[in-house]
Amino acid sequence: MVRLASISSPLPSTFKLIPMTIATHPTTIGRFAPSPTGPMHLGSLVTALGSYLLARQGGGQWLLRIEDLDTPRVIPGVADDMLRTLDILGFQWDGEVLWQSRRSHVYTAALERLLQHGDAYPCSCSRAEIARIATAPHPGDEGPAYPGLCRNGLPSGKSARSVRVRVSDDPICFQDGLLGKICQDLAATGGDFVVKRADGLFAYQLAVVVDDAESGVNQVVRGADLLSSTPRQIHLQRLFGYPEPAYFHLPLVTAPGGAKLSKRDNAVSLAASRDLEREGHLLLFDALHFLGQNPPLFLRDVSCGEILSWAVEHFSLAAIPGKPGPFPLHS
Repeated sequence: MVRLASISSPLPSTFKLIPMTIATHPTTIGRFAPSPTGPMHLGSLVTALGSYLLARQGGGQWLLRIEDLDTPRVIPGVADDMLRTLDILGFQWDGEVLWQSRRSHVYTAALERLLQHGDAYPCSCSRAEIARIATAPHPGDEGPAYPGLCRNGLPSGKSARSVRVRVSDDPICFQDGLLGKICQDLAATGGDFVVKRADGLFAYQLAVVVDDAESGVNQVVRGADLLSSTPRQIHLQRLFGYPEPAYFHLPLVTAPGGAKLSKRDNAVSLAASRDLEREGHLLLFDALHFLGQNPPLFLRDVSCGEILSWAVEHFSLAAIPGKPGPFPLHS
């Protein structure tokens, strides 16, 4: 399991206001990468805002990537709705939107590289077979730890279903900008993990690592629900020889009492009948509250662009809470 070790030192609470024009060679490149499997939700808004502010307060770029790789789960029209929603809320991204569904050739080349170096291998195992054989008492995010049945070659008479990456017993550790030192034993928590699925689709872990590296992303700000994916991505970065980005995992949005939010209450999009022209600035105001930024009340009466400008100037990483909590709708 992921182990939290120490808390990083806080940064100053006030940052210099930066212009919206971007330097030719910014030191920081952040990104927002939603999946169009459902409309934008409050957690997405918090991630978009946190990643945007942290990139912009450093004078950096903020890229936008649509992670539509899992085509069976993609809902038609949702990606376009996400783009319109972000635009109305005042978010300005740099460059063209990157669509994962158009980059299969890139992921194919990356996978071939892993196979050629012996870092990956074909696997014939189904989830049911792994569940029957695995002995790990605590399954990982994707089920029980893989027992390595195909690590030294496919069993006789078996055909490849997927491709897995080899992991070692050495723990993967990194310094999260909000949570401090994080360590995970990949072999114990999940074992060799899938990078190309049995249905022929490339796995999220491979695609996100390749996309971040090719885009020059060096700052990843996202929800804490993806914290346990980070060691696997760092493992792939090391295999490819990619630089490791700085990671910041934001607290998750919950319903009052800590329960998971319903889709109805969680939606933040035009498609969900939100009147963003009227209430968009209030959603941003409340998202700043959720991130501990204590916005002044006058921001409730200004535009989305003005709220974002204030937030870039005053953004405090140290003020972000360390635990999940409810979203303060229209504080």
